[in-house]
Amino acid sequence: MPLSHSGQRFQNRNEAGQMLARHLQREVSQADLIVIALPRGGVVIGYEIARLLEIPLEILIIRKLGAPHQPELAVGAVASGGFRYLNQELIDQLAIDQSTLVRLQENALHELERREDIYKPHAPSVSLRGHQVLLVDDGIATGASIEVALRAIKAVQPAGISIAVPVATLGVIEKLHREVDHIHALQTPFELGSIGEFYEEFEQVSDEEVIKMLDEVNHVDSSA
Repeated sequence: MPLSHSGQRFQNRNEAGQMLARHLQREVSQADLIVIALPRGGVVIGYEIARLLEIPLEILIIRKLGAPHQPELAVGAVASGGFRYLNQELIDQLAIDQSTLVRLQENALHELERREDIYKPHAPSVSLRGHQVLLVDDGIATGASIEVALRAIKAVQPAGISIAVPVATLGVIEKLHREVDHIHALQTPFELGSIGEFYEEFEQVSDEEVIKMLDEVNHVDSSA
């Protein structure tokens, strides 16, 4: 459920994740709960939640399709397993032609495969069937990444799915409520130009940082 309409900014992803984790600690049962984070920024949020709640942290590799000249504006997304989501309304609005759309998808799939190769050894696969899934990211703007993530997760038949994010627009929340059991959002603005607007510090998260967090929370010995 949305918690606040205020425009207070988070210091960084770690602070946002800790705040969200404290809320979830009071609101959700940790039994059979698995955190699924969307790299790279979402892993910081997932790390803080998994660490405080002492539950497993998994990742789902997603690559959004950034609009030409507006890379932060997602017109679609692709996910591990061949799942795809396209926001046709936004694609039409921006007059993105088919050849450009194909190129965007090819580039996204290339980066997705690269991330799968380097991240997966540090996030031992956990069966989601029969478990409660908590899908987390550092924020939701258009909802493209979350939409394709939900398709991928539903395909493995978990017992239930909830979403937890520091910030998401009210419009996206209302739309996603029809697809999941619960949505936990700390900030719920009416409009959101970019997720970074709600963070004082919003630097890109590196591959090395993602691997370090996965190893720590999942107790993986990277030297083995």
